[in-house]
Amino acid sequence: MGINWKVRFKHRSFWISLIALISIFLNQVASIFNIDVTLFNAQFTELAETILMILVFLGVIVDPTTHGIKDSDQALTYTTPKKKG
Repeated sequence: MGINWKVRFKHRSFWISLIALISIFLNQVASIFNIDVTLFNAQFTELAETILMILVFLGVIVDPTTHGIKDSDQALTYTTPKKKG
């Protein structure tokens, strides 16, 4: 099960999701050490984290071999993962 990192690094949604993931991770680490990184208030921070999690989710489900965030027409016809030929 290989990952084509070269293609992923060229895809905008990969970088957006990676930055969002790192932001959420750093916030969680800060809370472990009782460091308050609340921007305005707790509700705003929770909303920001929710939005970042959605961006991470989109980065996980996106097909990096296509332009945009949709799957290719060929990938939409698969019922099981494509096997190497």
